[in-house]
Amino acid sequence: MRPDDPRLPTSPGFWRSPLRGTWFTSVLGLVLLVGITVLFVTGLMSYAAYNPDLAPVNDQTPDKGILGFYLFSWPTNPYWLYRVTQGLHVTLGIALIPVLLAKLWSVVPKLFTLPPARSVAHALERVSLLLLVGGGLFEFTTGVLNVQLDYVFPGSFYPLHFYGAWVFFAAFVAHAVLKAPAAVRTVRLRREAGGELESPRPAAPTLSRRGALWFVGGASLLLLVTTAGQSIGGVWRRTALLAPHGGADPGSGPDGFQINKTAAYAGIDPQETGAEAWRLVVTGRDGRTVRLSRAQLLELPQHSAALPVACVEGWSTADQWWRGVRLRDLAALVGYDTDPPDVLVESIQRHGAFRRAALRANQVADPRSLLAVQVNGEDLSPDHGYPARVIVPAAPGVLNTKWVARMTFGDL
Repeated sequence: MRPDDPRLPTSPGFWRSPLRGTWFTSVLGLVLLVGITVLFVTGLMSYAAYNPDLAPVNDQTPDKGILGFYLFSWPTNPYWLYRVTQGLHVTLGIALIPVLLAKLWSVVPKLFTLPPARSVAHALERVSLLLLVGGGLFEFTTGVLNVQLDYVFPGSFYPLHFYGAWVFFAAFVAHAVLKAPAAVRTVRLRREAGGELESPRPAAPTLSRRGALWFVGGASLLLLVTTAGQSIGGVWRRTALLAPHGGADPGSGPDGFQINKTAAYAGIDPQETGAEAWRLVVTGRDGRTVRLSRAQLLELPQHSAALPVACVEGWSTADQWWRGVRLRDLAALVGYDTDPPDVLVESIQRHGAFRRAALRANQVADPRSLLAVQVNGEDLSPDHGYPARVIVPAAPGVLNTKWVARMTFGDL
């Protein structure tokens, strides 16, 4: 067969859909231009929220090099910051899937164009398209798998997604610089015919291009309304039928809000958290150490704060009322009466990522940062971190360590 045989995908005549066209592709491309830019920025913010430059235990991409040029100390105000940025990142990413698939479908004939390279410049353009398409599919696929806790990909999600994002976005920027001006002109002038994407022998139309756009938009809207409730929390969680980290309703009552890892999953032995066995070890200046039972912890000044829990998978809770000892008061017990320093928090949990986590001095100093012993007026349940857990405004959920056993204040 010859390459131009209409039975082969290398022939323009093989692709007969009348929906493909420059205008259709341009509209989808401009939507992705805005959406993917927001995804990239919120993704970088999510990485910064872990304070990876603070301590090795927080850094899931230790070889990032110059790619960490933008990192900054994550703030505690507004207290809902991470809940909004990560909720937007995950929800928008899921909602854009139909747009991405429609865009790739609209340009798939170009992937089979022969010859594969007409010049050096053309060869570079084809390579950039491979990085663009492959990177886009990789980022969206690994992102969806992560929010559903399906770790079927090799290696750790964090470096894979981080480095993949930079490769994809570099190709995306190069493509946008070349194509965005023409796409804007095409959409503004409403050119629906002509161009290299149109089929030379189109089949009979069953749907207009505008109808196809409405279909894609409807699919994105459906994913949005069946996902966003997981990030909003509260009663809206019931609308999140296709939510990231979906699952059974957490129930009602003081502890009736979502968790990530249960005590059983984390391997927490109830005997270790009992009143006789559990002690909080707090270490500070010049090795000064204090050991506190839960009863002694309750005798210290107690404070309350209304804060949500927000996780990297995109889900979050509504504000919960936490009560416990301020982190800065614990720092004062071991010699830091003013200007509390960073702290390394360690859990009874012995396995898994973030069984240890570091918090910056600004997080320790915030009066809303607590070692909580109660939530919503009741003692913490085992799944919510009994006998004590950290809760910090605007911090990712994994930094709000549960089942705390040791806190070491000082330069990390």
